[in-house]
Formats: sequence, C-alpha cells, structure tokens
Amino acid sequence: MTKAPRQRKSLSRAIAALTVVVGLATTLLLAALRPALAATQVATGAKLDPQLAGLAFIAAALSTSLAALAAGYAVARVGSAAVGAIAEKPELFGRVLVLVGLAEGIAIYGLIVSILILNRLG
Repeated sequence: MTKAPRQRKSLSRAIAALTVVVGLATTLLLAALRPALAATQVATGAKLDPQLAGLAFIAAALSTSLAALAAGYAVARVGSAAVGAIAEKPELFGRVLVLVGLAEGIAIYGLIVSILILNRLG
C-alpha cells in the first residue's frame, strides 16, 4: 500500500524536473539564437537591443514552461477528484469535464502570454 503514494510522488517530481529541464533548454536555445536575430535585424534595418531581445526570449520561455507546469499540477489534482466523482455519480461527467478544461486553460494562457511577448519583438 505504501508503494503507490511513493511512486506517485517520485513520478510527479520526475515530471516537474523534466518540465524545468525543458524550460531551461528552451531558454538556452533561444539565447543561442539571439545572434541570428540580431543579424536579421541588421539586414532589415530594425533597431532592437540584443539584451532586451534575450530577456524577452527568457520571459516567453518561462511563461510557457511555468504555465505548463501549473496546468499539469492542476489537471492532476482535478482529474483525480473527477475520476472519483464520476465513479460515484456518472451523471456528473459533463460538469467534471468543464472543471478539467478550466485547469487545462492555464497552459493556454501561458502560451498566449509568450506569443504576445514574442510579437512585441518583431
């Protein structure tokens, strides 16, 4: 009986660590692409501070990765409660589906914020 909670904790920690690693990798990749962005701005004649562009890329990556992490946590919590509620009362399926959808919306909000940040660059 005690193995299941330990496995869930270790799995959730592994997923959280993977999300952080992906976010950091994305940030480093975007930071590596910063010179290419500066070269295209020189070619097009646009004036943008490279340091500001790098910070914008970091902000976009962090907003997406942290929102995805929060959405994963929320869906895990709401989803487990939803399965329990549906097991007891199957007629609650529609209401529970809305709650899980609201939890998934957190990731969409983070993605929208990162798109808005990146649109301000170019």
